[in-house]
Amino acid sequence: MATVDDLKFQEFDDAANLLAANPDATTISIDEPVEIPKNQHGRLQEPGREEDDELLGTDDSDKTELLAGQKKSAPFWTFEYYQTFFDVDTYQVLDRIKGSVFPVPGKNFVRLYIRSNPDLYGPFWICATLVFTIAVSGNLSNFFIHLGKPTYHYVPEFRKVSIAATTIYAYAWLVPLALWGFLMWRNSKVMNIVSYSFLEIVCVYGYSLFIYIPTAILWIIPQKVVRWVLVMFSLCLSGSVLVMTFWPAVRDDNRRIALATVGTIVLLHALLAVGCLAYFFDAPELDFPAPIIPAHNGTTVITKSQ
Repeated sequence: MATVDDLKFQEFDDAANLLAANPDATTISIDEPVEIPKNQHGRLQEPGREEDDELLGTDDSDKTELLAGQKKSAPFWTFEYYQTFFDVDTYQVLDRIKGSVFPVPGKNFVRLYIRSNPDLYGPFWICATLVFTIAVSGNLSNFFIHLGKPTYHYVPEFRKVSIAATTIYAYAWLVPLALWGFLMWRNSKVMNIVSYSFLEIVCVYGYSLFIYIPTAILWIIPQKVVRWVLVMFSLCLSGSVLVMTFWPAVRDDNRRIALATVGTIVLLHALLAVGCLAYFFDAPELDFPAPIIPAHNGTTVITKSQ
């Protein structure tokens, strides 16, 4: 039976004393924590893959953000539910506009600007401003082209506002909806291919259209070469935002499908810009009929415009 002295706590000055008493004993040092490699049990990642995963939000930081930002959402039929989509300040909107106009190579627009607080305020007003800018600039362009012709009578074409609104808002909502549905479908085929919500995709498309507002104003210049240079420049800027945003989301898919997806995104974006330029600004000149002036002797005189 153990005595009282055996049950007392003993202080060991050195691990050597313990090893001398019992050579088979095992010592553990607690002075420094043991570092375990992060990818000890995981697969080796390709160079640059970790950065892409971080851009996509597949790392542990996203879990922290989600856990820290969890809150009870209001029902969808209440005003508070839709108010959250417009809960953004002026500095955030301006920062996102600046990011869409001056894209940073290799940086994901969603991860850098949108994911913390996606909004509909910026995309809605950008589309509304673009609609009126295209309609007004198209009317002014038509006026300046025919200015000085005696047979031309300026009549504002208000129908261009409705046509521009239908085109812009349909593109800003239907294309993101189709892209979101496609990514959701591919997610059932390829694991971890989707990382963007529908609201984030709408937000990206809305802010990517901002560059066309100053471009539409400059399209008033009646020079086709200048107009096409402007449309190519703006298309490269806004298209690069879309490519750098959605390429990391489809890069793990089949190579052909990934390239076809990105190519379709750029093609639709280019069709919007070229279509607006061709319809609202490069409309063919109309052959206005010469006015008929009645003469005093009962005959009619037809004047010809030079």
